[in-house]
Amino acid sequence: MTRYLVFNGDADGLCSLQQLRLAEPGDSTLVTGVKRDIDLLRHVHPAVGDSVTALDISLERNRLEALRLLAAGARLRYFDHHRAAEMPPHPRFEPYIDESANACTSVLVDRYVRGRHRAWAAVGAFGDGLRALGARLARDAGVDTGAITELAELGTRLNYNAYGEALADLHYDPRALAETMHPFADPLDFIRECPVHESLGAYYDDDMRRARAWPPFWQVPGATIVILPAEAWARRTIGALANERMLASPDCAIAILTPNVGRGFTVSVRVPPGSVGDAGAFCRRFETGGGRKLAAGINDLPGTDLDRFSAQFASRFGRQSAL
Repeated sequence: MTRYLVFNGDADGLCSLQQLRLAEPGDSTLVTGVKRDIDLLRHVHPAVGDSVTALDISLERNRLEALRLLAAGARLRYFDHHRAAEMPPHPRFEPYIDESANACTSVLVDRYVRGRHRAWAAVGAFGDGLRALGARLARDAGVDTGAITELAELGTRLNYNAYGEALADLHYDPRALAETMHPFADPLDFIRECPVHESLGAYYDDDMRRARAWPPFWQVPGATIVILPAEAWARRTIGALANERMLASPDCAIAILTPNVGRGFTVSVRVPPGSVGDAGAFCRRFETGGGRKLAAGINDLPGTDLDRFSAQFASRFGRQSAL
């Protein structure tokens, strides 16, 4: 029997995977990609009796492939916090799905393994921008205050590494990064003993220095759009910059865009916790959009839709006329 572990290449996916591999040791086949490559079940071709575990990829986007895997005789466990829509009605389908705003896949796996590797769940929550949740999980795991900052840094760096249009944009292939993390039951040991963490920090600092200097493309009270250039550093920083801008201006919705090879834009959207608007619902107005209430994105916004996107973003999240 083959065990497939299919995971988003971001911090939440990696830390969900890490918890499961530590709790359920054994050989497995890893399937992953860049953060926006979430149609990952298409790469799995199981035999009868094989097991497939999906981590942090939308069931809504993978439902037809999930049905294919089940029809092939596989068992499918599904851990996720994105929009699921209709669940496959099948006895071999095991959903662990929570779409609430203060949940991430690392937390769902933490519940499943009964907190045995909670410090890694904290890293995943930090990477997903859920800082209060990450801090609470870290304290529950017995991590002292100074070390909690280190876990937050690790989550941010792991998440940053997943952003790019293709694996060539990333500093580390998420599959290789997962194997590097695997021997470390304690993320603090990974931080202090593995040079990858320090290298990611240097890359992150250099890229973010450039991203922070980029001026807004468009701004109204309550909503800002930044369009970064068509550079690898910009594609890597789109999510981290969106999270950072959200922390710095917690009452302002932010959209970060980068040009893509299809002559459109990749979009990351963050909205304030108290916003009447839903980031995921807003992004689903556009064909390749999706996500959650506070954090969402569009994989390929056509260039011809930029004006429509800007106007609708202002209307949905802005408070007054343009500055």
